[in-house]
Parts: sequence; C-alpha cells; structure tokens
Amino acid sequence: MVNIKILGPGCANCRKLEAIARDAAAAAHVQAEFVKVTDIQQIMHYDLLATPGLVINDKLASSGRIPTVAEVQQWLAAA
Repeated sequence: MVNIKILGPGCANCRKLEAIARDAAAAAHVQAEFVKVTDIQQIMHYDLLATPGLVINDKLASSGRIPTVAEVQQWLAAA
C-alpha cells in the first residue's frame, strides 16, 4: 500500500492534484491511502516551497505545480 499525501490549504489546485493522483493510482492499479494535510506546521515538515505538494511514501515528489497523470504514475512505479 502506497501512502500519498496532498499538502495544501484545500484550494482548487489541491483538489485538482488529489484528483490527478487518484486517477494515476487507479490507472496504475496501485493501492493507495490518501491523506490531506492542511496543517501548516505539518506541511513545513516536508520543506515545501509552494503548495500544492504531493508526498509519496514520505518523500516530496512535487511542489508548487500540478503534475500530469503520467508523471504521477512514474513516481508511483518508483515508490
């Protein structure tokens, strides 16, 4: 089971990132647990420069942008 965290205040970009991550996991047939992290102290733990952020198995994969489904699939495959 892959642990995926969406870091951000819950803005539109955060929701879009979560949708893309869910689509990528489903397309890659990866079982994933999704967690939304909105607490600024927890977000800063990941050395995030800009939201939204995507964390896969406690490693920051993306920050400050919306990756493509294909990019997320590659990160999931490497996780």
